Amino acid sequence: MTASIFREWTEDCTKGWGQKPLKISHTLHEHPLFSPDGLAELIQRYPIEHYSLIRTSSVGEAKKVWRRGEVGDLTGREVIDKIAAGGLWLQLRELKSVDPRYYDLVQEIYGEVRERVPGFNSFGHEMGILISSPYAKAHYHADLPGQALWQIAGSKRVYLYPAEEPYLPQAELEKIALTGLEVGLRYDPEFERQALVFDLKPGEMLTWELNAPHRVENHGELSISMTTEHWTEEIRRSQMVTMANGILRQHFGVAPKRRQIAGPAFWAKASLQAGWRRSPWFKRERRRVLPVDFRLGRSANNPIVDIPAYIVR
Repeated sequence: MTASIFREWTEDCTKGWGQKPLKISHTLHEHPLFSPDGLAELIQRYPIEHYSLIRTSSVGEAKKVWRRGEVGDLTGREVIDKIAAGGLWLQLRELKSVDPRYYDLVQEIYGEVRERVPGFNSFGHEMGILISSPYAKAHYHADLPGQALWQIAGSKRVYLYPAEEPYLPQAELEKIALTGLEVGLRYDPEFERQALVFDLKPGEMLTWELNAPHRVENHGELSISMTTEHWTEEIRRSQMVTMANGILRQHFGVAPKRRQIAGPAFWAKASLQAGWRRSPWFKRERRRVLPVDFRLGRSANNPIVDIPAYIVR
C-alpha cells in the first residue's frame, strides 16, 4: 500500500474541506519528484509554452518591473540559483501534460481526499510548481477553481480574506472569469482587519474556501511550492454563472444579483456563457499575453539579457 500523502488528517479536515481554511501536514517535500535534482532535471526540459519566468522588482529596487523571459541555455540547477539570487519567479504550468508522473501524483492526492471527505467528487485536476525568490510576493487576487498550496522548500506567509463583499466584488470576480487573468482585485489596507494569516513551512499545505482572495509573501529564502486545483459540479456551475453574469454586466449593461446554480435561471445563464465561449469576443478578451523579452544570462554581472520581444501562445 502506498504511504499516505496527508499527515495528521483530523475530523475537522473532513468537515471543513472546501468550506474554510485548513492547514494540513503532508509528505510531498520528501517525494523524489521534488528533490533538487528532480526539479533541476524537470526545468531543463520544460517547454516554454508551459512555463512563465517573470522578472520582478528586487528588494530595495525603486522601479516597478514585470517582464517575462526564457531560461536560455542554463541548466536547471543554474536557473534555481538565479532565482535564489532575487527578483525572479518561475511557474511551471500543466505539469501533468509535461510529465505523466505528476499526473499520477495529482490523481493520488485527490484520490486520498475523495476517500476522506464523503461526497467529494472532483475532476479537472491540475498542478503547477512555483519557484520564487526570497521576499517575492503574490499580490491580492482570487482563483476560480478549488485551490490548495503545498510548501516544498523555504517558507512563506499566506493572508486569506473573506470570499464576500467588499473583499471580493462580484464585478471583479466576473472579470477574472471573462479574461482568465487573476489580477485586478482592488486591495484596501483596511482588509487586514479580517485577514487570516498562515505561515507555511516544508511539509505543510493550505486550502481554503472557493474564490477566497489571498496574497502571499515569501520569507527570506528561496521558496518552492506546488499548487493544485480542482473542479466539482457545484464549482463548475458557480463558474458558469459568474461568467454569464460578467457577460450581462460588461456587454449588456445589466447588473445581475442572482447566483442560483439550479433551475431555469441557471440553465439560461449556462446557455449564454456556452455561446459566448464559442464567439470571437471570448477569444479577443483572452488574447492579452505578456511578451518574452529577456533570457537568463550566465554572468553574475549580467543576469538578465535583453532579447527581441516575441509572443508565446
